[in-house]
Amino acid sequence: MELTENITAFHHVSIKAQDFDTTISFYQKLGFEIVHDWSLPDFNLEKCAMLYNKNINYYLEICDKNSDIPTQGRKRKNDDEYIENALLHICFTVKNAEEARKKAIEYGAKDLSEGVFQLDLINKTKSVTVKNSLVYSPNGEVIEFLENVNFD
Repeated sequence: MELTENITAFHHVSIKAQDFDTTISFYQKLGFEIVHDWSLPDFNLEKCAMLYNKNINYYLEICDKNSDIPTQGRKRKNDDEYIENALLHICFTVKNAEEARKKAIEYGAKDLSEGVFQLDLINKTKSVTVKNSLVYSPNGEVIEFLENVNFD
């Protein structure tokens, strides 16, 4: 069986939380609920939780900052503001990108886009207009709020 035939769905994004409780609380305010939590002493994982948002059928896995789970790049030091790695952002489709940005800031996120971007993504055959906004979560990952768009 080819790998393309074997993959059936996108399941989750995993985030290493600098402050586990604050990160969980932030995503709960975005509609996620804890569906399972656990620890794995063999991986120095004291706390991990799988969160699910039934409205968007999407999972997020949140792990504590001391876990020894394979990751991209180096561990973030206490004084580091942001370390770039392979995870560029998490994107949620929203009805209104500006309202989502404002509400996320109210919940503890930091503004990254200072409003809504409207961009034309153009290639040789078509143009797709997107409207989005960006924030840093309280944990530091970038969250994109993208108004519904058809890339087909």
